[in-house]
Amino acid sequence: MLNVVALMGRLVADPELRHTPNGVATCTFRIAVDRSFVRAGEERKADFIDIVVWRQTAEFVCKYFHKGNLIAVDGSIQTRTYEDKTGNKRYAFEVVANNVHFTGEKSGSTGGQGGYGAPAPTQAPAARPAPAEPVSYAAGSADDFAVIDDNEDLPF
Repeated sequence: MLNVVALMGRLVADPELRHTPNGVATCTFRIAVDRSFVRAGEERKADFIDIVVWRQTAEFVCKYFHKGNLIAVDGSIQTRTYEDKTGNKRYAFEVVANNVHFTGEKSGSTGGQGGYGAPAPTQAPAARPAPAEPVSYAAGSADDFAVIDDNEDLPF
């Protein structure tokens, strides 16, 4: 069996830190992950994925990450069922993260974090760059490619 997830996206809200009755820290947050495929004439779509982290990782995320920050997460998918307030059975799908990583640009030093820092709460998140246009090779010609002489000995 294999249950491995690797994601990179932007936080859609500030992470929420909570503690279990036994005092174990847990943090939940949601990230927006852009889809790699864009249909012609449409805007790029994103998936919104719930993430859960525990213990020191939960405290780390809540201290250094804020809405709009780019984050990389690796972990596993977990599903669970619960009853909502009206008694309906609901299903939850979330990623339980083992590790989180900074992936955005370096901003001001926060001491001990290798120069990475989250923006101050009063700063707006950096503007998201426009996605690059897909490369089209349909207009290419045979002159765009060089002929390789495969009769010679290989250099290795």
